[in-house]
Amino acid sequence: MKNEQATSQVRDSVVISEVGPRDGLQSIAALMPTNEKVRWIKAMYDAGVAEIEVGSFVPARSLPQMADTDVVVQHALELPGLSVVVLVPNLQGARAAIQSKAHKITVPVSVSRAHSQANVRKTPEEMIRAVRDIVHLRNTESPTTKIEVGLSTAFGCTLQGAVSEDDVLKLALAATEAGVDECGLSDTAGYANPAQVKRLFKRLKQEIGSHAGAAHLHNTLGLGLANCLAAYEAGVRTFDASLGGLGGCPYAPGATGNVVTEDLAFMFQAMGVHTGIDLPKLLAARSVIEAALPDEPLYGMLAQAGIPKNFTAPTHD
Repeated sequence: MKNEQATSQVRDSVVISEVGPRDGLQSIAALMPTNEKVRWIKAMYDAGVAEIEVGSFVPARSLPQMADTDVVVQHALELPGLSVVVLVPNLQGARAAIQSKAHKITVPVSVSRAHSQANVRKTPEEMIRAVRDIVHLRNTESPTTKIEVGLSTAFGCTLQGAVSEDDVLKLALAATEAGVDECGLSDTAGYANPAQVKRLFKRLKQEIGSHAGAAHLHNTLGLGLANCLAAYEAGVRTFDASLGGLGGCPYAPGATGNVVTEDLAFMFQAMGVHTGIDLPKLLAARSVIEAALPDEPLYGMLAQAGIPKNFTAPTHD
């Protein structure tokens, strides 16, 4: 007899946006060669990952891991249908991103003042002014490029401690009024809990409506998947994750990896939620990281336990 998952009808769908090539690699000392980054991105694309944050346009002296982002973007753009995303901290980075023809630009805006100063040496208000400049540049030079703001430290900060939910919503509204397409919430420190995640994403939706964006959640305290489920129940349908759980934040001491892409995809598929991802191929993509970064620990329960016998992912009719 087939198991219940194998015969269940798809109930819904989500987008899992892979951020490992940016968020994962910026958080480790080792440098992944460009050709290995390209192999990694191609392997995830072949597994059905539809959106990948492939790098960031930042000074190479600050993050040498990202020095080849322009080259990586050009390779990623050769993959039909893939949404190619890059992170930029300022107008200079946005200009480089637009010139690269990346499809989407992510701008981090820290709610925590201490983290904002450590990360980009600007206050949150100064970052909103930078967002306005980036939007103006986009509108002038590349109107089809999408811009999203990720509100970092939205659930707490290793430097500041507690972060006011009202401050989060104030910045979300300011970013939306500046003209961004989406504004999501990031648990940079990994301090969030499910009740907090559900409450804040519901408030975000009430505040900015359809501009409410992705959940970028970390697994520092082991609550990553639970928090993703809470965000899903609050209406979120785009989730950032990292293959093997690579990631963290170099300016948030103690913050560890992102939610594991493989485990997140399995959770949703087990629930009957369509992800478009082929789990065996996704697990196989880990071999690229293992070969290129042999000393880097990888995480994930699905990789350890294996895909359950007779498990079949839900598909659209």
